Formats: sequence, structure tokens, C-alpha cells
Amino acid sequence: MADIPARLTVVTLGARDMPGLRRFYRALGWEEVESSGDGWSGFLLGGVLLSLYPLEELAAEAAAGAPAPAGWSGFTLACNVDGPEQVDTSFAAAVRAGAAVVAEPVERSWGGRSAYVADPEGNRWEIAWAPGAGFDGRGALTSFGA
Repeated sequence: MADIPARLTVVTLGARDMPGLRRFYRALGWEEVESSGDGWSGFLLGGVLLSLYPLEELAAEAAAGAPAPAGWSGFTLACNVDGPEQVDTSFAAAVRAGAAVVAEPVERSWGGRSAYVADPEGNRWEIAWAPGAGFDGRGALTSFGA
């Protein structure tokens, strides 16, 4: 057994505008966990918690003394969907909810289809269909690849 379990349980985004970022994710139709508020918010997404936390407070915990990030942070989040056509419908829904278009849906060289959007604070989301991706009943990723 590994000393650290092989699992990803929470992704936390440092929010500059907690109420605005919470509104955006709720506009996607995602339900907040009961204890959410403007001091912390969470959305349970297929077995992983998307957590929103005020940027200043997160920086004090995770990067004391470092400057706050500006612009794109150099990572992406992904929402894999069940089929190539769902990339387009999910992309359109995200844009209607207030996401900024980063890259329109296209066929990718790796055999799938994907698009990119940014939430109101610039966090990049890839909406993707990947051949061979499998999900359980909760929507948690159970397999990836051929």
C-alpha cells in the first residue's frame, strides 16, 4: 500500500470574487454542498470536490509570502463528457452561464474532441470527449485510454 493513497479528492480555486464565482458555477446547474457560503464553497463533481476559497486566505495557507497569481495560472481543469456531440452542447451551456470562449470545439489530433472556456476569474476548463474514457454511476472517471 502506498504511503499516500492514489486519489484526488479536492481541487481548490482561489477566488478573487467569491459571490461572483459561486454564481457562475451555480449557473452551470451545479449544486453547492450544504455548508457553502462566501467564506468557502464546494461543488461535488463525480467524486471530486471543486472548492472555492478566498484567494488571500488560500495564499496565506498554501503560498505564504508569494505574490498572488495574475492571469492564467498554467493549469486546466477538465470535464469529460460521454460523446463528441456533448462537447458542443456543454460548451454552449458554459458560455450561456457566463464562461469566456478560449477555444471552440474541434476534433483533436489525439482522437477526441474538445473545447476550452474560462470561468469569470480566468480558470481554464477543457470540455472533452476522449475515446475510451469510462465513468461510473456517479460520473467518476473509472478508465481512460484505449
